[in-house]
Amino acid sequence: MKTADLYIRVSTDEQADKGYSQRDQAERLQKYCNDSNITVRKIIYEDHSAKTFIRPEWDKLLKYLRQHRNKSNLILFTKWDRFSRNAPDAYNMISTLKSYGVEPQAIEQPLDMTVPENKMMLAIYLTAPEIENDRRGLNTFYGIRRARKEGRWPGLAPVGYINRTAENGKKYISPNGEQAELMKWAFKEISKGKFSTEQIFKKAVESGLNCSKNNFLRLVRNPIYCGRIPIAQYKDEDAFTVTGLHEPIISEYLFYEVQNVLDGNKRAIKTKIITNTNFPLKGFISCSRCPRTLCTSGSRGRSMYYYYYHCCSECGCRYRADDVNNEFLKFLDLYTLNSRAVELFKMVILNEYANDTVGYRESKISLAKKLTELNNRLSKARELLLAGDLDGSEYKELKAACERGILVTEAQLAELSKNKYTKSQLEPIIHKAITTFANLNVIYCKSTDEEKRRLIGSMFPEKITFENIKHRTAKVSDSFRSIYLTNKRLIGKKKGQKTSENLLPREG
Repeated sequence: MKTADLYIRVSTDEQADKGYSQRDQAERLQKYCNDSNITVRKIIYEDHSAKTFIRPEWDKLLKYLRQHRNKSNLILFTKWDRFSRNAPDAYNMISTLKSYGVEPQAIEQPLDMTVPENKMMLAIYLTAPEIENDRRGLNTFYGIRRARKEGRWPGLAPVGYINRTAENGKKYISPNGEQAELMKWAFKEISKGKFSTEQIFKKAVESGLNCSKNNFLRLVRNPIYCGRIPIAQYKDEDAFTVTGLHEPIISEYLFYEVQNVLDGNKRAIKTKIITNTNFPLKGFISCSRCPRTLCTSGSRGRSMYYYYYHCCSECGCRYRADDVNNEFLKFLDLYTLNSRAVELFKMVILNEYANDTVGYRESKISLAKKLTELNNRLSKARELLLAGDLDGSEYKELKAACERGILVTEAQLAELSKNKYTKSQLEPIIHKAITTFANLNVIYCKSTDEEKRRLIGSMFPEKITFENIKHRTAKVSDSFRSIYLTNKRLIGKKKGQKTSENLLPREG
């Protein structure tokens, strides 16, 4: 009497579309074994695609057959598409099973493998499901491509967006609240070029972004966030983008700025993000006894931790972190914007902005001229192609470069117009800004750790020492000396003391 293993397979899609049932297959296989006097050793249930033989239950069965040869004579299934939908893989698997002494057989499409002509029928049975899979996949591919060309995003929404359904039944994507704001923040931070992409990703995740690192690195390259849908290259059709129907999270200008940073076309100054609030001056203080920069560390006492700025050399330079931080706050108290200079400061900024209007007009004219040149170049290339003076590959390359240049230039023009303010619009903004930074110590105390470090870095052109902060005047940048006039220097001016430094910045 022959012994058989019954293999029952159905994928989720097949069960939904065609109504295949594991119970129905099991019933037919068991009836066939009873009628044919075949002993059933084991029934294997599989819920996996037949495109490959990488299936959990099949792997277990194959391992058993390899270790227990000649324990089973047959592997029975209802049809050959239950066995495989990939003809080359199926032939290899049949050879493997025969080496184990097992013959695969479909009860509804029986074939006698000893008859050579039946191998032709086997090829038909195995190829037909493969063709069906390929056709289904091709139809799906064309449907997705057509949807993208119409400005729709098919499938799962990327991070920052959420899938929704309109009242008319059409599906679309829309910004997803906090996740959208975090992606917008990430794009802005990358465009500044101050931190690495990985550092920005980690900070975004700490703030609540639900995204993996690899996915994040792909997403910051995706133009969907600026309102454009990417269409991949296919056959003779080049890759391009179309305007999407969804709401953009960022501007096109910001997207292309980020691409420049990622491509290395924009110089980036990498700064390490510091999260320890006890050491805001880490990296900015040098040792007063040797050329080294002070390190930071904490030591545990009986009831709490104590933090120190210290030198790693043998010089023994060591300061309590809270003492240094408090002295730095006292140092910042000296830098208060003089009330008498506020109005003058506002007037200087407004005058400079008015002068910059000339530069704005020149920039706009330059960008418009560049846009015209790109369009003319594209038209000229098309004429050369029609005249036969330019081959297809050269035209495609030139066309892609021109179209990308046009997109970038149009985004720059839009951003230039968007950021231009009138004098009446600018005045309240300037007043609010000046009021905000009138007291530098208040700004510093309300800032985050990263903002504190940026403020310190912009204030001091070179490293400082604790002695300079506590006992002597630390050297600050020219811009801070020009904007923040300390009381000591103002008194000196009152008494008529001369100084070789300009108190306000001016063009040389």
